[in-house]
Amino acid sequence: MTTLQAPTEGQLHSDVPFGELGAALRGRLITAVDDDYDAARAVYNAMIDRRPAAIAQCVHAADVARCVDFARRHGLTVAVRGGGHNAAGLGVWDDALVIDLSVMRSTTVDPENKTVRVDGGCTWGDVDSATVPYGMATPSGFLASTGVG
Repeated sequence: MTTLQAPTEGQLHSDVPFGELGAALRGRLITAVDDDYDAARAVYNAMIDRRPAAIAQCVHAADVARCVDFARRHGLTVAVRGGGHNAAGLGVWDDALVIDLSVMRSTTVDPENKTVRVDGGCTWGDVDSATVPYGMATPSGFLASTGVG
């Protein structure tokens, strides 16, 4: 398990072959040289201003596994962003590899067993939209934009 830790001053991971990870993903890898880097690193709490080494926008569980393996091999700190809305901004971390699940928002409802499976990027609004037609509800709070994870 990789834990969050404060980065060392000036630690930029310039020797890490992020292009290798980007080529292996079905999703997208964003680094500071990309035009949408600032938008991709932004979180719900605008007071949080962290600069990750890279952001992997995963679209499948295999992308997540590739990211974890890559981070382990290269000694990277990992931050995981789910559906969002974390006031402490823990979905991003300075100089880390952010595993961004926000695109992974699939839900699968089993009305017979009254269960629902949700991807890591789902919000409670996604879950409500999927379950309400089956007369199901979740005890989850009242903001639809809050991430499930």
